[in-house]
Amino acid sequence: MIILKLGGSVITRKEAEKPTINPDNLGRIAREISQSNYHKLIIVHGAGSFGHPFAKKYGIGDKIDNLKDLQHKIEGFSLTQHHVRKLNTSVTEYLIKNGVNAVSLPPSSFIKTEDKRILGLDLSLIKDYLELNFTPVIYGDVVLDYDESIKMAVLSGDQLIQYLAQHLKPERVILATDVDGIYDKDPKKHPDAQLLEVVSKAEQLQTGDAETVDVTGGMGGKVAELLQLADKGIESEIINANQIDIIKNAINGEKIKGTIIKGMKKE
Repeated sequence: MIILKLGGSVITRKEAEKPTINPDNLGRIAREISQSNYHKLIIVHGAGSFGHPFAKKYGIGDKIDNLKDLQHKIEGFSLTQHHVRKLNTSVTEYLIKNGVNAVSLPPSSFIKTEDKRILGLDLSLIKDYLELNFTPVIYGDVVLDYDESIKMAVLSGDQLIQYLAQHLKPERVILATDVDGIYDKDPKKHPDAQLLEVVSKAEQLQTGDAETVDVTGGMGGKVAELLQLADKGIESEIINANQIDIIKNAINGEKIKGTIIKGMKKE
C-alpha cells in the first residue's frame, strides 16, 4: 500500500484570486497514477486556493472571542467546506476519467479533532474500500473541534497522511509538491539553496519563514509531520510533481530526485 499526497500548490493555482484548479497538472497526474503499477493506493490532496484563503480570512482554528465572532467563523467554515469539496470533486473526476476507481471520503463528515489534532477515525472504512480495489481520496478540510475555545479547526492533508500512515503502516509515503524536495533554505528565495537527499532531524532545516508558512503549516509543518512518522519507522519521500512522469516513477519504486525523510539510527 502507498499513500500519495498531492500538494495544493500542484493541483490548484494558489496565487489565483478565486479558487482555480490546475487542469494541466491534474490531468497529467491522473494519467500517471493510472499508468503506474500501484496495487493499493490512498490519495490525500491539499486544498490550495480552494481552502487556504477562506480559512485564513475567517480565522478558522483561532480562538472564538464572542458570539459575533462565532457566527463569522461558522460562515467561513461553510464556505471553506463547500470549496474544498468542489476541488475534491474535480480531483476524483480526473482520476475516474483515467480509469482510477476513486472514492471520495470528506474528512468533515467523519473526523473530529481536539486542539487541532485528530482524535480518531474509522480506519475499517478505508480498509474495506482498499480491499475492494477502490482508491480512497481524502483531503484537507475544516472539521469540528472538541476544544470549546475554537470549536472548529483546519485539518491539513499533512496531518492526515501522518495519522493514516501511523495506523495503516503503508509500504511508502510519497509527497508530491512543487519543489524537488527539502532544501537547507527556501530555494525560491535563495539560489544557493542545497537539496537535502536525506533528512533525519529537524535541526537540518531552516523552516518557519513567514513567507513560506501557510495556514496549515507550510513546508515546516510537512516536515514536522513526516519526522514524527520517521521516528516510528515509516519513511517518506518528497518529490516535485511538476516534473513529467515523476509521480508514476515514484509509485513504481524507481530512484528519482527528491528528499527521503527517515528516522535517526538508534545507537
